Amino acid sequence: MAEFVLVAGAWLGSWAWDEVVPELRAAGHGTHPLTLSGLADKQGVPAGQQTHVQDIVDEVERHDLRDVILVGHSYSGIPVGQAAERIGDRLARVVFVDSNVPADGESFVSSWPDGRAMVEAAIAENAGFWPPLTADDCDGQGLTDEQIARFVGGSTPHPGATLTEPAVLARPLGELPATYIKCLLDGDKVGDDVAALLAGERWRLVEMDTGHWPMFSRPLALARILLDAAAA
Repeated sequence: MAEFVLVAGAWLGSWAWDEVVPELRAAGHGTHPLTLSGLADKQGVPAGQQTHVQDIVDEVERHDLRDVILVGHSYSGIPVGQAAERIGDRLARVVFVDSNVPADGESFVSSWPDGRAMVEAAIAENAGFWPPLTADDCDGQGLTDEQIARFVGGSTPHPGATLTEPAVLARPLGELPATYIKCLLDGDKVGDDVAALLAGERWRLVEMDTGHWPMFSRPLALARILLDAAAA
């Protein structure tokens, strides 16, 4: 039995995994959908990027989890990637869901050369938070109107410091056993940093014909990929 720790991306909380969790539990695995500090039901809790890393590590240690599959979606790939090396032999595999990946000394916005100024300006204009997306921002991502309404309605402002603070890695990310899920409606190519990691022996690529939020658009298909990752 694996223990899945599920961490959704910017603006989202543990609720984002509601349609994925039942499939994992039905297969006999433990599930731990996690809300990061400052988001959803944890709004008001101060948070930087290392706070989010510690949130994940604490979840694993608090429950004394073993055979852990850490799942990081979008932004959360950055804290998940750092937490993965910090939990040592408790880790079975990391799954990055259409996500950013951490690089030592680099932040989330470092990988946005064309959008960095826009994100930083939005944070400055919104009391230190990155404002949630609108329904129009979700066009072309394979979501129904109902799914878009659920995503937009549940989103909360994202703590800006988590996006601008640098990641801290003690060893190369490519040493971790990992699966990278590329959602093709969000672009059919992985970034250069992910491509370099996939060239190593410990990373594998899985493609999904859906948009950037597969936990909403294709939850059953995403659950099957996660189950395959647990069996890898």
